[in-house]
Amino acid sequence: MISITEDLVKQMVEHSKKEFPNEACGILSGSQGRIARVYGMTNSDKSPETFFMDAREQLKVMKEIRNKGEEIIGIYHSHVASEAYPSNHDVELALYPEVSYVIISLKDNKNPSVRSFKIVEGKITEEELKIE
Repeated sequence: MISITEDLVKQMVEHSKKEFPNEACGILSGSQGRIARVYGMTNSDKSPETFFMDAREQLKVMKEIRNKGEEIIGIYHSHVASEAYPSNHDVELALYPEVSYVIISLKDNKNPSVRSFKIVEGKITEEELKIE
């Protein structure tokens, strides 16, 4: 289980809508499963079907997270036309088994859905996302 505030969920959703029709992506940091910050990143793929974080931005954010004494809790991205469930491409890119993969679906743009998953060796397991 990971936990996140409503305000941080709102930040992820707003970032996802801003990047529409392309997928948005970002990093979630905090400690002990509690998300404290959302870092919206640039999707260098600029695609409605895939995402790839800008490498320089990613390095800068990772240093900032370390300097704050936090850890990467999750990676988030949006799906613009499909459910909030990992695609085959998402599974291929899931290189960090210790983090959560949060997906924001904009399929119903007025009622986005947000779900979290663990992806380990290609196996997808939904986890509880506690919104406070």
